[in-house]
Amino acid sequence: MSAFDVRDLLDAAGRTGPQAEPSPAQAMPPAEALTRPAAPTLLSPVVLAGCVRVVEFVLIALVGIGIHQAQLAGIVPLSPRYLAATLGIAALAPLLLQAAGAYRMASLRALGGSALRLVGAWSLAFLVVAAVMVFAKIADHYSRVWLASFFAGGLAALIAERLAVVRFIGLQMQRGHFDRRTAIVGGGAVAEDLIRALDAQADSGVRIVGVFDDRGDMRSDTVVAGYPKLGTVSDLVGYARATRLDLVIFTIPIAAEDRILQMLAKLWVLPIDIRVSAQASKLRLRPRAYSYLGAVPVLDVFDKPMADWDIVAKNIFDRVVGLAMLLALAPVMLGVALAVRLTSPGPVLFRQKRYGFNNELIEVFKFRSMYVNQSDAGAAKLVTRDDPRVTPVGRFIRKTSLDELPQLFNVIKGELSLVGPRPHALQAKAANTLYDQVVDGYFARHKVKPGITGWAQVNGWRGETDTSDKIQKRVEHDLHYIENWSILFDIRIMLATPIALFRTKNAY
Repeated sequence: MSAFDVRDLLDAAGRTGPQAEPSPAQAMPPAEALTRPAAPTLLSPVVLAGCVRVVEFVLIALVGIGIHQAQLAGIVPLSPRYLAATLGIAALAPLLLQAAGAYRMASLRALGGSALRLVGAWSLAFLVVAAVMVFAKIADHYSRVWLASFFAGGLAALIAERLAVVRFIGLQMQRGHFDRRTAIVGGGAVAEDLIRALDAQADSGVRIVGVFDDRGDMRSDTVVAGYPKLGTVSDLVGYARATRLDLVIFTIPIAAEDRILQMLAKLWVLPIDIRVSAQASKLRLRPRAYSYLGAVPVLDVFDKPMADWDIVAKNIFDRVVGLAMLLALAPVMLGVALAVRLTSPGPVLFRQKRYGFNNELIEVFKFRSMYVNQSDAGAAKLVTRDDPRVTPVGRFIRKTSLDELPQLFNVIKGELSLVGPRPHALQAKAANTLYDQVVDGYFARHKVKPGITGWAQVNGWRGETDTSDKIQKRVEHDLHYIENWSILFDIRIMLATPIALFRTKNAY
């Protein structure tokens, strides 16, 4: 469901006008929860399982080749036949391990419960390859000693690798990784049943942090199934801004449509998954209509715009391309730095606090374009045409966006992306009103990391925002980007950016 669909539904529910977002201070999380990462986490259970598959493929291949070199070097050459058998086993074993469920988090967390699956899948891989050799009448072309040693050595290597994975996961879980930190919205018997069902499953991957309920303490217990009530849904927004939260589950009956829509109006701006417990409805659908937390069925409402391999792909793209751009543009940046330094006194770089991912404050770098004594770090007054605060060099680098080049360092640090919604200054205004008070759902832009360039910028919505319509258009384009993100979309925007820089109508 897109952000635009949601806003239409929310309007239909009677919500009108922008709503100010609660401050994180309104719902301070427990001390143990203050481990919020600076950016979306790269290592999710899905990514971990994928990495383990790759490691095991490479490990098995190396064991097969290593044993051949140790036993048969100088006697039997490492022919294509041996390479084919080695790679065949290395590819088949992860497939069989996957079918046996050996890449689930519960199996990766502890070797004891998955040891039988591991031995069975590994043995079956060898039996399949041996059967192929026999039926193809090529078994005599392989050393039986090599096959036996490969079986024993490969199994030992897999067990050792899985023990290392168990140790790694244990250390990461102590730091709060892998489990999905989950908030329950709603109280009563339905919430208690859901919590007990999740707690009963060791492999659900859910770690409940508390309960949030808009009803007063007279109608809602302060403790639900052993978990404290931490506040209202408005407090939940502040909580999610102050600490890491991955998932919200509604235990409110679907029949309470207006109540759910009012809550979604507050929560949809957050970079979290939102689900409705299937236990909260008497409606029973086919099993395929649900997604599952372990064995607990839920209905999907919102998904994070980027998760798992999407985050990994975007981070690799940002770091690799960002570093290449930094090296390629180093002469240009040096020239701009010299021009700034030689034409007006003061530092070359200007540092400004802006909102990053999930409203986190980051310090963005720019080439200084204003006189030092007239700089406006909070952007309380936006730059206008012929603004006397801007230096002659500053006027040129602002029109051409050369002042933004130092933000490549922010990209390398992981605070910005190459492409994404532009990060706005804290006091940025349109028609003398703060952006978040002008545009409904403004903070939904922060569900992803901000970028140096974006869909709004290449479509002409850059520069001065003297009217509410201009910032409205920016936000609409930003939300379109978030809902339709892909690496190819990023490349398209980057290729369009140099052309967009020639359109300087609103850039001062």
